[in-house]
Amino acid sequence: MRYISTRGQAAPRDFEAVLLAGLAEDGGLFVPETWPVLSAAEWRAMRGLPYPALAARILALFGAGEMPLRAMCDEAYGGFGHPAVVPLVQLDHRCFALELFHGPTLAFKDMALQLLGRMFDHVLDKRGERVTIVGATSGDTGSAAIEACRDRSAIDIVILHPEGRTSEVQRRQMTSVLAPNVRNIAVKGDFDACQDLVKAMFNDAPFRTEMRLSAVNSINWARIAAQVPYYAAAALALGAPDREVAVSVPTGNFGNVLAAWVARRMGLPISHFIIGSNRNDILARFLASNDMSAQPVEPSLSPSMDIQVSSNFERLLFELLGRDGAATADTMTRFRAEGRMPVPDAAWREATALFRGFTLDDAGTLSEIRHLWTTGQYLADPHTAVGTAAARALAPEDAAIPVIVAATAHPAKFPDAVERATGIRPPLPARLADLYQREERFDVLPGDLGTIEAAVRAHARRNAA
Repeated sequence: MRYISTRGQAAPRDFEAVLLAGLAEDGGLFVPETWPVLSAAEWRAMRGLPYPALAARILALFGAGEMPLRAMCDEAYGGFGHPAVVPLVQLDHRCFALELFHGPTLAFKDMALQLLGRMFDHVLDKRGERVTIVGATSGDTGSAAIEACRDRSAIDIVILHPEGRTSEVQRRQMTSVLAPNVRNIAVKGDFDACQDLVKAMFNDAPFRTEMRLSAVNSINWARIAAQVPYYAAAALALGAPDREVAVSVPTGNFGNVLAAWVARRMGLPISHFIIGSNRNDILARFLASNDMSAQPVEPSLSPSMDIQVSSNFERLLFELLGRDGAATADTMTRFRAEGRMPVPDAAWREATALFRGFTLDDAGTLSEIRHLWTTGQYLADPHTAVGTAAARALAPEDAAIPVIVAATAHPAKFPDAVERATGIRPPLPARLADLYQREERFDVLPGDLGTIEAAVRAHARRNAA
């Protein structure tokens, strides 16, 4: 399995090289040169497998088979708080919550990052190399990445988060990790500013080489690949490949729903994808009227979705444009320059044949959390509530098609919103019960590239000395 860049100018490489590189040198994102496709019989043969075995089998199809995948998956998921790892909970006659929050940081990002930390260890040990991971987070990626990389001898990690724009639980999960290889930076700005700083560091070739930069957010293909198995597990449990399913995903950066699209590309019968947005609705506006225009980010009750530049959309755009790297590069360059993405009408119509967009404001989010509790005694966090509301609003006309809703975070990560909606303040699991008493450590810095690069350099050099 080889990987190419969505912008067509980076040399193809294998899975391990893509894992370490993160972003391609031409600014594009890596995708498989050809997509692996399984027959219906091959999918049926995976029914009933324990989740670690299923994940290892699927990741091997993406070229990771030279790693000890089964042992890695057993270790990565062995400490999760539910024996099924990704349980399905029926919400009504056709909607099922796929609970992705039973990992150490209570968010779906653990599903991939617990595995990626072990992959990095394996590859770096084999090569005798060291890397500096830099990442931007709107709330959950940072804590999951830090938890996966803390105390690893060949990794330094620096995470940028927007100052004051995460929940207190999200912030403390990052900033209370005092491992020497971890540094947290609160950037004066929004998530898109943090994400732009990370991309600028990767595009600064001398700095990238000097620091041996790598990434664990969803610009790294390995993150997407490691998220595909949970959609496969849910679809198989509900009757695939002999029964169609639909998927509803609350999303801002497009990575989680892209993983579901990859599962369809591999042969699973996913009829369509419902994208749930909050007031930061660039994806919903695109699907409604081909309006992919960036607007100011507005804080909401679902901060992990407070994003107006959806990085992973570039991977789908590459497919919609016939895998034309030059056209993709031109479209993305114009988007950055003009704040509006000129997607050809034919490509837009192809996207709307599979994807449907839905927007829910804060009042609607609270109402949905309350509805889920009063009708089924199910406590949902604000992001999951966006996904369930979207599923009920845009479910397939064929009532025989069940809808899988990605339940992306534990309700205790957003206790204020849940308490406002239901009167119940969800407690943290026992392993995090002292979170509010833990010491925090982070720096508040301006969103200036030179300042941020200096901070990354100082951190990495101190640890390498």
